[in-house]
Amino acid sequence: MPYLVLFAVLFVLFLQASGAIPPGSVGGPLVIALALFVGALAVAIHEAWRRQRGPLGWIVNILLAFTGAFLAAPLGGMAATLLLSPFVRGSTSIAAAGCLVMAAALAATMIVTLTGAWGAIRVVNRWRRA
Repeated sequence: MPYLVLFAVLFVLFLQASGAIPPGSVGGPLVIALALFVGALAVAIHEAWRRQRGPLGWIVNILLAFTGAFLAAPLGGMAATLLLSPFVRGSTSIAAAGCLVMAAALAATMIVTLTGAWGAIRVVNRWRRA
């Protein structure tokens, strides 16, 4: 799991550094949402493959990971905004502030989102054993 989170954070930071995330349009949040979606899918696939799940287990893992990610992503975004808003000097948003503030917000949001996806799968894994 730590390697997966590290790779996902590096991926979203690469997207930001390459300019694939436009700061002032609808496309920017959509690219970020797609990156979070792909990260949650990677968590689900990794856990299903590692535990050698059957076809139904793969489907359940994917649904759980998306549910956990979609519940955790807004919380991660809000937490990153609240924690990093003092560093947005004179800008209207974190995206407009640019470089390091935006990178920290993206990394924090990805970490919280993947933790939510992994946590949802882990809760249901405890129920599967019981």
